[in-house]
Amino acid sequence: MGVNASALPVRRGERLYVELAAGPEAIRQAQALRYRVFGEELGARLKHGHAGLDIDAFDAYCHHLLVRETKSDAVVGCTRLLHGDVARRIGGFYSENEFHLGAIADLPGRLLEVGRTCISPDCRQGAAIAVLWSGIAGYIQLHGIDYLFGCASVPLGEGDVQAAAIMNRLRRQAMAPAALRVTPKAPLLRTDVPAEVLDAPLPALLKAYVRLGARACGEACRDPDFAVGDVLMLLDLADLNPTYARHFLERVGEH
Repeated sequence: MGVNASALPVRRGERLYVELAAGPEAIRQAQALRYRVFGEELGARLKHGHAGLDIDAFDAYCHHLLVRETKSDAVVGCTRLLHGDVARRIGGFYSENEFHLGAIADLPGRLLEVGRTCISPDCRQGAAIAVLWSGIAGYIQLHGIDYLFGCASVPLGEGDVQAAAIMNRLRRQAMAPAALRVTPKAPLLRTDVPAEVLDAPLPALLKAYVRLGARACGEACRDPDFAVGDVLMLLDLADLNPTYARHFLERVGEH
């Protein structure tokens, strides 16, 4: 993939630190956390039959970013990063399983796809997600990334009503221009929930994207295996929200 895992600086915080997985064992630790969160906690139908691990065909081509507890070295958060150059070499991005990407895949500059993000349940009220974002920021700086994108999951609710309500909020607050819209291969069962009847708060990862200046590239895709709706979020790094950009980038040195 053209970069050594050790090239991302690692600074240990008092409680948590972030690093790129340096070998197969570290990647397996991320896959084990994904299995516990996606398979056991959320009940997702994981398609690959590896005992205790969530593995798919894209793992071998991605860098895996890990958040570890400083004292125990346990992995409590992870995401994976697929560089656009690698995606073109292997025939596409993970997001193309769910969306017709249209103009997104042809944007000028360097693209980075973020995916399979999860945080251990006992760390979701703390700094783990912020530390994970600091690692993404470090990777962006290291590689000169121009565009960051990826799927952010939203709960469906009965009849997909909750996902539709979240989309109401995104349409008002953070919708990309028409030229950057994507088409979901499996749309929500409904998208017509009136905003005055029901509106829903944004989940944590989606809220982080929006605060940074990312935009939703159209309607959500329904993922029955994970029982969620996925929204494709795109961040043009030139449009990074100045207030959150400062926080986002400063944390690179902090952890």
